[in-house]
Amino acid sequence: MASTSVIPIRVWSAKAAPGAPGVLQRRRLIFQITFFVLFILAPVFDLFRYDLASGHAIVFGYAWRLGVDEFFAGRIDALQLGLNIIMRLFIPVLGAAALFIAAAWRWGRLYCGWLCPHFSVVETINRLMRHASGKPSIWESKPLPGRNPDGSVFKISARWWFVTVPLAVGFALLWAVVLLTYLIAPAEIYGNLAHLTLTRNQAVFISAGTVVLSLEFMFARHLFCRFGCAAGLFQSLAWMANRHAMVVGFQRKRADRCAECYRAGSIGTAACEAVCPMRLKPRMTKNQMFACTQCAQCVAACATVQSASGTLLGWVEHESALQNEAQVSLTGRRG
Repeated sequence: MASTSVIPIRVWSAKAAPGAPGVLQRRRLIFQITFFVLFILAPVFDLFRYDLASGHAIVFGYAWRLGVDEFFAGRIDALQLGLNIIMRLFIPVLGAAALFIAAAWRWGRLYCGWLCPHFSVVETINRLMRHASGKPSIWESKPLPGRNPDGSVFKISARWWFVTVPLAVGFALLWAVVLLTYLIAPAEIYGNLAHLTLTRNQAVFISAGTVVLSLEFMFARHLFCRFGCAAGLFQSLAWMANRHAMVVGFQRKRADRCAECYRAGSIGTAACEAVCPMRLKPRMTKNQMFACTQCAQCVAACATVQSASGTLLGWVEHESALQNEAQVSLTGRRG
């Protein structure tokens, strides 16, 4: 079995200057913000949505019809309808799904950690809730340490609840409105909102969506990401089945360096575990990292603590990834 080695990440290395680990997280933040904005604006610019009024999808400004209405009107035959369904529905959907799973097979839940607009909200509320209570979630058994990986004090104040709760509700309202614009013309929805003239059905959808999403964002956002998200589940299954997929590797031969997290003036606990938004333990084997989103916050935290001697955590793949695999993988083969 190959010895564990940490593959250098292009944007920074284990020997980089202090603060360099933050470059990766800033880059990830840019990806998250960009995709969140795209999520909001895609219906506005007709990049992708389904129009209930016209009964067809709109993709990059063009009507995407299967031809069902034309078939019943006698303008096309059954053969043409069948070809339309294959070419305009099955092939695009299956192709997109194949690319999605192929990316997860090699890199894991990269979509979740780097693009998913829901996970962006999860991380934001995590940080705010920790400022308010010392814990990233009300279900956390113990408060997180009062220091950041760089040793600075993490300030906690109950006043942050006055930011956390309204922002969670605000995110829920935004999501409810945006989801509705994927079904009804955005100009109509935003115009009705601006003039307070929403139809009964529109008001019911937005109100119900806001209530449900507010509860989810406040109380169950982690549970949804770990157990309720189909996209996350299928990514994890594909990732777990690939013994050579990218995973966070741990240099076990240098495990004694983990004591740096507990020295006076440091974070006081395992920094990699404290920063993980999914509440995982990054130094464990791959089978215990099923819900890992590849956000690399654990890698950045370890590099911050170990700035003098080099990080103990880093993305690894191929033969080095076998060191972080379960004894029996989903392929049925032992490492």
